[in-house]
Amino acid sequence: MKKRNFIYMLPLLGIMACSEDTVSEETIEETETQTVEFKDDITEIAFPGETGKVTDIYYTGMKMPVENVNGRMIYQGDIMIPKDKASKSPVKLVYEKGEEVPENKSVGRTSSYWTDNTVYYEIDGSLPDKARVTDAINHWEANTNLKFVKRSGQSNYIYFTPGSGCSSYVGMIGGKQNIVLASGCSTGNTIHEIGHAVGLWHEQSRVDRDNHITIHWNNIQSGREYNFETYASAGYDGKEFTSNLDFGSIMLYSPYSFSANGEPTITKKDGSLYGAQRSALSNGDVTGVNSMYPSGGGESGSNYINGEYYTIAGLTVLRSWDLWYYNSPTLGWRQVELIDGYWRYA
Repeated sequence: MKKRNFIYMLPLLGIMACSEDTVSEETIEETETQTVEFKDDITEIAFPGETGKVTDIYYTGMKMPVENVNGRMIYQGDIMIPKDKASKSPVKLVYEKGEEVPENKSVGRTSSYWTDNTVYYEIDGSLPDKARVTDAINHWEANTNLKFVKRSGQSNYIYFTPGSGCSSYVGMIGGKQNIVLASGCSTGNTIHEIGHAVGLWHEQSRVDRDNHITIHWNNIQSGREYNFETYASAGYDGKEFTSNLDFGSIMLYSPYSFSANGEPTITKKDGSLYGAQRSALSNGDVTGVNSMYPSGGGESGSNYINGEYYTIAGLTVLRSWDLWYYNSPTLGWRQVELIDGYWRYA
């Protein structure tokens, strides 16, 4: 069987444990935004022309740098992180074998996938050019096993709404979740943001990306370097398990993303450029999404790819040698098992 040649992560499952450490409106420090020049017309960004303070948070058990712009936590340019599911310090998401799970850990847990391969949605009446949304939805339905159904009271749904830039949450986070589309966001940008909403992350941050591309750190806008980090801060690099990065993926940054000087920030390993596109899902995108959402809407995840990261039951884990591993902030890499909806150390 041919391996899928792009990184994707399953829709986010489970609400982070409630604690006094939860990131909230009150704990997000409002900072003065700065104006930055941004000329790339491919890469999606939530707040074009603005930048904010970068801080580290913990989300799905993973430490990640986010940018606070206008009170929103933004990751890698266009990914919104829900504040009520993030924390300022590690939250216990993995338990020892036989350890009792506190009752409040189950509060607010959602399903791991868009149930029955069906994504419910609404379109804000004030959104201009609604055809870009319907065209993007038609493209997804024509090429994948997903169905998009107009909401009729469902509690979990996507809401296409106008705003600054192009942005989305990753996976089904539970409840109403916005996909924000400014006037300049094209049908292709909308396809990209729907990709996030159904569970895809950015292609250039796959764990083995350094085998295929070079990041030119000196060309990146000051303060935006964090956008180019991989999803793994240490440990497995994926080179032994995965095939080539998918240069055709609609989830791939352009070579000039966040450039400070007009020079490329990403090139192929041989120094040449590549043609990022926002026209259609690639064959790799389609293959991967359909493995996440198999035909018939059955249980997903039967084709997990060794060397790739997934977010399952609220935790970001690595698939390796057909086993699961978690990089704990305090214990490092340990094998874990999903038992009755909760992660436990093997």
